[in-house]
Amino acid sequence: DDEVALMKDGAVLCAILAPTQNAEQAAAFASRNITAFAMELMPRITRAQSMDVLSSQSNLSGYKAVLDAAEHFPRAFPMMMTAAGTVAPASVMVFGAGVAGLQAIATAKRLGAVVSATDVRPDTKEQVESLGGKFVAPDSDESGAGEGGYAKEMSDEYKAKQAEMIAEALKKTDIAITTALIPGRAAPVLITEEHVNSMKPGSVIVDLAVEQGGNCPLSRPGEVVDHNGVKIVGH
Repeated sequence: DDEVALMKDGAVLCAILAPTQNAEQAAAFASRNITAFAMELMPRITRAQSMDVLSSQSNLSGYKAVLDAAEHFPRAFPMMMTAAGTVAPASVMVFGAGVAGLQAIATAKRLGAVVSATDVRPDTKEQVESLGGKFVAPDSDESGAGEGGYAKEMSDEYKAKQAEMIAEALKKTDIAITTALIPGRAAPVLITEEHVNSMKPGSVIVDLAVEQGGNCPLSRPGEVVDHNGVKIVGH
């Protein structure tokens, strides 16, 4: 707000603004006669590709999420063969196969992890598998494909099946990376406190949705939370 106050009357602002979450700031732009373009609302079409800030930033965050996980994970990612025995590769599960999720899958595979991914949009299965990941999803005919390549909110029945599937998968997962967002809504909770309690000590969760409430309620913006030996990264 202090920076908005410094802008001159009639200025033009192009940025990621999250206007649906920041209605007061949008009103402040209007009161100062500032023309503000929320770049994340740019349609994701070929003609607007060079202005697609969401894809460019999501690509980077998906890549960095894996590096952040590697920093906090106490083992190496690839399988390690030694004279004393073999260390199994890290097991990585990615929640959401959008731009960030696909980049996270690709990066984790390059580092030698065994990767699985889940998404409410069945058509992402082919993309996940093309990057060497295993696609996992509840047995359901319901599709979460929304407008503009985004996901929509799912039914309670689907959510119950999804929670059951996630609970089983997380017990065997070393690293979970969550990227699930619904435009204009709080991020859906995918990893509950109960799920975290079931994970092995030394496991890592990287919550890329932390700024919109988080896919894990234990994550905190800008912090690394240690919950019973599980690190929850909220950069």
